[in-house]
Amino acid sequence: MGELITKANIADADQFYEDLIEAHADLSEDESQALNSRLILILANHVGDMHVLAQALHAARAKAR
Repeated sequence: MGELITKANIADADQFYEDLIEAHADLSEDESQALNSRLILILANHVGDMHVLAQALHAARAKAR
């Protein structure tokens, strides 16, 4: 069982952010939300560890309030 990594862990975070913004370029709000949904499901499948995914959901929900 893994643990959620919450410290910076992307080698080139600025490049990732730029790529993420570019992926949303010229999309409608609905298309952008659909892209985000697909990306979340793809990454969740890659992680595959339900314990880590539960930690991520909890962390994301805590930040939403």
